[in-house]
Amino acid sequence: MTERFPLRVVILGATSAIASATARIYAQDAKASILLVARNQQRMDDMAADLLARGASSVDTEVCDLSEPGDVQKLLADFQRRLGGIDHVLIAYGILGEQSEAERDQHAAEAILRINFTSAAIWCLAVANLLEEQASGSLVVFGSVAGDRGRRANFVYGAAKAGLAVVVEGIAHRFANKGPRAVLIKIGPTITPMTDHMNRTGRLWARPEEIARIAYRRAERGGVVAYAPGFWRAIMAIVRNLPSLIFNRMDI
Repeated sequence: MTERFPLRVVILGATSAIASATARIYAQDAKASILLVARNQQRMDDMAADLLARGASSVDTEVCDLSEPGDVQKLLADFQRRLGGIDHVLIAYGILGEQSEAERDQHAAEAILRINFTSAAIWCLAVANLLEEQASGSLVVFGSVAGDRGRRANFVYGAAKAGLAVVVEGIAHRFANKGPRAVLIKIGPTITPMTDHMNRTGRLWARPEEIARIAYRRAERGGVVAYAPGFWRAIMAIVRNLPSLIFNRMDI
């Protein structure tokens, strides 16, 4: 796949900790032209100044509620016009929600499913159309190891991430031998504002910068599914294959 440089990158959910870390790599390593898309203009303005200082060729912003985007195809066409083309699109937004609340409140459950799956899947499909038409580019979607097996602690969130994984894998299959790439980053527990309320001790917790480096590499070289950090591939293989008799006794 041939791409122009500097890369032209759209980051949906740009103000999340992992997305911000990834944007910094694009600025430093690729001197990219970056379009930040999120809800908070001030935070994006602060990011833009930082990214330009780190070497980005240009930084533009777009305020958008990505869970209720309206005409996605029209928005993408506008992004393409503003950047002069699109090489990479990162879908990095989402909410964790509260499992206990989602079990009792249909509106809480609906929000988790709509934001993490429905809206993200619609963006994926729209981006896939754009990349297939130009026969190049990368779609990088931030998923979660929570989608690998339903667990009592977070199965509503996990269901949304599992559904999104199937969408991305299907797009990757659709892209086979056509030029573009679709990559799913299955992220393990990470130290971000989303997990502030959790006990984040232990070696299994990652930093946003670790995840960002994996996402950047995979956007460049492909590979449909990347666990981040990589040791989660082995851990989740064990979790997926545990017999229910054993799994149901575990508090995980």
